[in-house]
Amino acid sequence: MPLAREVSFATDERIFNEGRKADRFWIIHTGTVALDVHVPGRRAAVIETLGAGDLLGWSWMVPPHHWHLGAQATSPVRAYEFDAAAVRELCENDPELDHALLTYVAGVIAGRLRSARVRLLDLYAPHGAGEVP
Repeated sequence: MPLAREVSFATDERIFNEGRKADRFWIIHTGTVALDVHVPGRRAAVIETLGAGDLLGWSWMVPPHHWHLGAQATSPVRAYEFDAAAVRELCENDPELDHALLTYVAGVIAGRLRSARVRLLDLYAPHGAGEVP
């Protein structure tokens, strides 16, 4: 927490865009954020909505450190912002922290991947195509 700084985002404020440099991440304190994915020829598809206590951003941990999704505030948001380079440096010097953070972020990535898959199938799969296992 000594590396965190409090930030806020207004409703409809774009927090980051898919493909841009991922150099920070946030823990949401209050408010909601929609995660979206670019769909060629269509509007971006919202795949998940995050709220209090959720990690916003994991791409900072995985080279080449570019956002895999986009994010936009859907209500006023207060969050704790962390500088990714500083956290990665801490992890290099503390194997226990590194392991704990990697394990946590891997779980977040798995959940987001499932949410994206379910949402995209919901939006674009043929009706009656079946359920996601």
